[in-house]
Amino acid sequence: MEWVVHSEGTVYENPWLTVNLADVELPDGRHLDHYVLRLRPVGSTAIVDDRDRVLMIYRHRFITGHWGWELPAGVAEPGEEPIATAAREVEEETGWRPADLRPLLTVSTGSGLTDCAHHLFWTDRATLVGEPVDPHEASKIEWVPLADVPALLAAGELHEASTVAGLLRLAALRAG
Repeated sequence: MEWVVHSEGTVYENPWLTVNLADVELPDGRHLDHYVLRLRPVGSTAIVDDRDRVLMIYRHRFITGHWGWELPAGVAEPGEEPIATAAREVEEETGWRPADLRPLLTVSTGSGLTDCAHHLFWTDRATLVGEPVDPHEASKIEWVPLADVPALLAAGELHEASTVAGLLRLAALRAG
């Protein structure tokens, strides 16, 4: 049941994204034009303290109109490895510098439309090095108990898919 791509060409491109149009053959032989959004990878970090709390940012997303908690994250610079992106972004957004980052998971959000991979890392070692470089990224920066994740989900306080996946994976790892 694999779809076959016969061609793919760029319709629009800028430094942040590329919109392509692909000629795709379905398993039954029909062809369709399918738009594909090509994006740079995203790096994200979950810092956990000795009280099983995770450092999170609370922010507004104008595209969806939602307020909610997220793990610090950002888009990789050209040629930047996702682990370096994750470390850079958490420090820029929170003022905390992580050490000993370990892979948590990689997820694709919207794989029917985009190839963007979100690479999540975690650590229990970090040092506060100053104020956030990007203060416009968050309305609040707080240590949120992992035990509160189900309630935050139920209350609609977690919207971003890679944050949800990362927190659930992290909670499972920490539970043993």
